Amino acid sequence: MSQARLKIEVARAALRYVEDGMLLGVGTGSTVNAFIDELASSGLRLEAAVSSSEATTEKLKAIGVKVMDLNHCGDLALYIDGADEVDAHRRLIKGGGGALTREKIIAGASRQFVCIVDESKCRPILGEFPLPVEVIPMARAFVSRKLTGMGGRPQLREDFVTDNGNLILDVRNIDLINPNQVERDINQIPGVVTCGLFALRPADKVLVASESGIETRG
Repeated sequence: MSQARLKIEVARAALRYVEDGMLLGVGTGSTVNAFIDELASSGLRLEAAVSSSEATTEKLKAIGVKVMDLNHCGDLALYIDGADEVDAHRRLIKGGGGALTREKIIAGASRQFVCIVDESKCRPILGEFPLPVEVIPMARAFVSRKLTGMGGRPQLREDFVTDNGNLILDVRNIDLINPNQVERDINQIPGVVTCGLFALRPADKVLVASESGIETRG
């Protein structure tokens, strides 16, 4: 089965967590795009959605879903998003699409976070995928030095600005044996908006698509 087909299968599996009239948090990326396509043909009708990126907002509006600002909502019942990597403890690396800050905010505001991935995203230890760190532009060089001091090799994501007007440093070679502590340490560096580690607030459930079907973790 192709990777594209696996994304469709896991997106379809996520629909069982969605209820009519729900206020839904929706993430960003190719697997989420497949979820939005499946949502469009499911017959489910949402009250509204809170989106983690401008690209997702446009896609949701195109299928007739009202998109609300999180500031005008209470806590969300459910957040659906993908990941660049996931470990056995449902901790994630996210931010390959650059929406990590809004994704982390929506995850924090949601009572349940369901992550949808195909089996290629599963790792015994996080860190093969470079860790995205969103930084305020004036702090880029300072934060790079701090990340280098932590053992990482940060690289500026060229020709990219986040929806928040900031930059992304993609950090390779950083030790993620204890991702919870690394998340705390990076987020304490002045000028960091947030990093793409979702360890302190991991996914509540991870749906993993493979040739043998959908595995539910959590």
